[in-house]
Amino acid sequence: MAKLDETLSMLKDLTDAKGVPGNEREARDVMKKYIEPFADEITTDNLGSLIAKKVGDENGPKIMVAGHLDEVGFMITQIDDKGFLRFQTVGGWWSQVMLAQRVTIVTNKGDITGVIGSKPPHILPAEARKKPVDIKDMFIDIGASSREEAQEWGVKPGDMVVPYFEFTVMNNEKMLLAKAWDNRIGCAIAIDVLKGLKGENHPNVVYGVGTVQEEVGLRGARTSASKIKPDIAFGVDVGIAGDTPGISEKEAQSKMGEGPQIILYDASMVSHKGLRDFVTDIADENNIPYQFDAIAGGGTDSGAIHLTANGVPALSITIATRYIHSHAAMLHRDDYENAVKLITEVIKRLDKDTVAKITFD
Repeated sequence: MAKLDETLSMLKDLTDAKGVPGNEREARDVMKKYIEPFADEITTDNLGSLIAKKVGDENGPKIMVAGHLDEVGFMITQIDDKGFLRFQTVGGWWSQVMLAQRVTIVTNKGDITGVIGSKPPHILPAEARKKPVDIKDMFIDIGASSREEAQEWGVKPGDMVVPYFEFTVMNNEKMLLAKAWDNRIGCAIAIDVLKGLKGENHPNVVYGVGTVQEEVGLRGARTSASKIKPDIAFGVDVGIAGDTPGISEKEAQSKMGEGPQIILYDASMVSHKGLRDFVTDIADENNIPYQFDAIAGGGTDSGAIHLTANGVPALSITIATRYIHSHAAMLHRDDYENAVKLITEVIKRLDKDTVAKITFD
């Protein structure tokens, strides 16, 4: 593997952290370690979302930059008498990317390695072999011989199960492969935006937020926004990369390396037109590349944040990412760095008058 610089080390620590919805503590601790040096105050909401506050002008508007801490994973629901584990998906999974994949079960006694299994195809009728295996027919094999042995090792219902994958810098060193890009890359952007504002005069109060439980319904976004009461919000997340074989431009037109995605529309929100235009104007002025995208299904934390109190102008800015909601996803470092640059430049200009104009224009 290529030697890791400071940024790559942070990205590795963030993606290596284990944290499915409702179990974000490890990821939160990593984010806290990296964002604390640039924050004036660190708090959490009562669900566990991390809120890092940085004051520019304490009388200025409140700007929220939110990435979510949780990743898609599983939860143990039963241990059968032979020591096999039944599980529940936590977040959205496509059954075809799950079988034979290595996972880590996080127990009170330590981590245990498992593999997702099913009935072998060799004994299935020919017709059944042609069909994907249903998730309900899968199990996790940890090599235990009985329920009692699995329990002795510390496994119990409710334990978190996380995909296992090693952070990898590809031969093209701009291409980064890891689990949990959805959405530790959003957390990294929030960290680096606060870092970019260190020593800068910004006419507002900025909140870098790591939300919890996004993958099961944008829950931490709702609670953290209720606590912050922002005037403007950015949800930073992953988006769809449309540059792999078989995808037409009509289905997904974004390409990795061509800039962050400005989301026009998704199932959770119509983006705020005034804020969208303001952001793209700043990007044009600073020669920061960007791409537009619209996602018919799915949403981001912006969907919950924009409905806070009497409404918050919000925009989702995402990173084109291949193979999300699987064990290994890939993104382009330039897109991440340009997203940080764009949001930082935007925040420097969000004073009270500008926010009022965006909101009521």
